[in-house]
Amino acid sequence: MSFIIPTKLYATKMTEAELKQEIAVMLFQKKKLGLGKASEFAGMNRVLFQHLLADRQIPAYEYDIKDYEHDIKTLRELGRL
Repeated sequence: MSFIIPTKLYATKMTEAELKQEIAVMLFQKKKLGLGKASEFAGMNRVLFQHLLADRQIPAYEYDIKDYEHDIKTLRELGRL
């Protein structure tokens, strides 16, 4: 995929790689891309992209009470609790 960067964006003084990272983070936050696709779009491996998210205090994974309760139920069924 190619990008045509409008002249106005040159004022940001961002490199192409930085711009791709910003777009990937935004699309990830908006749940338009998952972690794997966002890291691929950013041109980074998954771990580095997760570090980028962590630096911005953006959780890479969502884990809510429903997930927790499901995990507890599963552990009980497996006899691990």
